[in-house]
Amino acid sequence: MATAIGDGIALESERMQRVLAAQKDGFTAAMPESLAVRGDRIDRAIALLVDHAEDFAKAVSEDFGHRSREQTLMTDIMPSVSALKHAKKHMAAWSRGERRKPTFPLGLLGAKAEVVYQPKGVVGVVSPWNFPIGMVFVPMAGILAAGNRAMIKPSEFTENTSALMARLVPDHFDESEMAVFTGGPDVGVAFSRLAFDHLIFTGATSVGRHIMRAAADNLVPVTLELGGKSPTFIGRSANKDLVGQRVAMGKLMNAGQICLAPDYLLVAEDQEDAVIDSVARGAASLYPTLLANDDYTSVVNGRNYDRLQSYLADARDKGAEVIEVNPGNEDFASANGHKMPLHIVRGVTDEMKVMQEEIFGPVLPVRTYRSIDDAIDYVNAHDRPLGLYYFGQDKSEEERVLTRTISGGVTVNDVLFHNAMEDLPFGGVGPSGMGNYHGIDGFRTFSHARAVYRQPKFDVAGMAGFKPPYGKATAKTLARELKK
Repeated sequence: MATAIGDGIALESERMQRVLAAQKDGFTAAMPESLAVRGDRIDRAIALLVDHAEDFAKAVSEDFGHRSREQTLMTDIMPSVSALKHAKKHMAAWSRGERRKPTFPLGLLGAKAEVVYQPKGVVGVVSPWNFPIGMVFVPMAGILAAGNRAMIKPSEFTENTSALMARLVPDHFDESEMAVFTGGPDVGVAFSRLAFDHLIFTGATSVGRHIMRAAADNLVPVTLELGGKSPTFIGRSANKDLVGQRVAMGKLMNAGQICLAPDYLLVAEDQEDAVIDSVARGAASLYPTLLANDDYTSVVNGRNYDRLQSYLADARDKGAEVIEVNPGNEDFASANGHKMPLHIVRGVTDEMKVMQEEIFGPVLPVRTYRSIDDAIDYVNAHDRPLGLYYFGQDKSEEERVLTRTISGGVTVNDVLFHNAMEDLPFGGVGPSGMGNYHGIDGFRTFSHARAVYRQPKFDVAGMAGFKPPYGKATAKTLARELKK
């Protein structure tokens, strides 16, 4: 068995090398890639998703044990189609060269300078299990619009979805344009070591470090979308009913298995009870029952379910109060599958795992503060998050939170929504990631910004004294430029 598995990995690695060579050769032969060809590829990607949306929804649900059909359509398929359409609509404008101002006085002599955006070549895409379609095809919008080819390594944890993608992509794309490679961690390691022209990875920070090391051997530029613990500031002026509805929706979408999910709340001491009550009521209104509720998604597998349960046990052991939000009084202990209700954890400390690890599930710690500056200081003492959320009507407080913290992105008076904006960059900072995509920012991430300078007919170097023998012209230039 071990020999058979090893042979399978070797064959897939050999195929990866062959496809990479074919894509690079095809890219070079086709330069420059026309907008018509790019648009056609985008149309084929859209057709793949739209024509097989229901198939993908079924496959994802099988992988999760249960995942809401509507949630897959709304959070995986729809954002992908939207991103692809947006890229097709705007790629002609994005592709135009940008005129830049030549250094004085060269422009007066007729010099010209511009930035030309060229495709990089072959882009590797390593995608996660939590949004196994969207995290391939949302960045794919920028990849294809920029004129690149793509090789995809989907997650082994969503085996049915990955297999479906591997079956459908060849029906819509030649292998020299786009290809999918399935398999476990060994295949992923081999994939990340390939000499791509760019590599984008979405997943855990710990894995992102390994991806970056592997890419470094070939000096492959990387975009890392990693996650972390996204804080939610609840200001004293916040509408608590609105907080409850919106935090609950963002936390329980995909059962909290979102890199941007509100990881923990920062609440004024004297408002803790009111906020906890509002979130519990918000969760109950969205999901009055859970076990037989098709709208509510399962935790993806036993490993992650056990991880979340261990966080709760650790918090209880260290003195926290754990509040289970179970409006239907259902018996989860004897239920099949891995559905898990929202658990609100109060009285948390930094010694607890819920405040040390990215939660990635329906567990919501609540940390209190005396002043908003205390909350800001707490966030700044930890890794810079992928997302940050502020609820409140106090504009000066909002400005203080936004100017004194750093995060990948921000949503005010809601959660997650900055990620839904096509014209805003999406990405992290520091341990939550590097680089970004969406809209024009994705196009530029997957493009090479090439500097082009056109010299006028005059002997500029001689006139400026740059050419030896150095003399009066040189002295004049130096005297003019070397001033405070």
